[in-house]
Amino acid sequence: MTDTPRQDVKWACVAGRLEGGGHVLPVRVYYEDTDAGGVVYHANYLRFCERGRSDFLRLLDVRHGALRGADGRRLLFVVRRMTCEFLAPARLDDVLEVRTWAGKCSRVRLHLRQEIRLVERGGTDAPRPPQTGPIFTAEVMVAVIDDSGRPARLPDEVMNKLAALPAARD
Repeated sequence: MTDTPRQDVKWACVAGRLEGGGHVLPVRVYYEDTDAGGVVYHANYLRFCERGRSDFLRLLDVRHGALRGADGRRLLFVVRRMTCEFLAPARLDDVLEVRTWAGKCSRVRLHLRQEIRLVERGGTDAPRPPQTGPIFTAEVMVAVIDDSGRPARLPDEVMNKLAALPAARD
């Protein structure tokens, strides 16, 4: 027997954590995430959400690179629709949480709700008022396709993992 932990267990904290029927991924805002004014550039909220969705699936043991359909073809998740609301800015050195919940899931699409919350102010700027609630929200519909770009169906194993999750919050 070996004392070496499995890689996925050893580095599980990098993928965030499952909590309250969803997923939480801590993210620190780095200089590269901001515009000239030190505010997170709008497109980077989408990147943070993509990481949250990917790590949510990773912790459910649904691996993007290993996902295969019944016919053996590689399966891919693609964002079909995303509705976003930018509610308040995040700034350089802030610590954020990307929260992800699964909603209605079928064999061909997943509905997810995501929000980004400010959990710790960073930097040395003048104090800002405390933030309550999310600073960004997104409703996301993800479609399943095969490696030829055609619509595909998720395998039973993945559907069972998703079905075990509570429905997304209102």
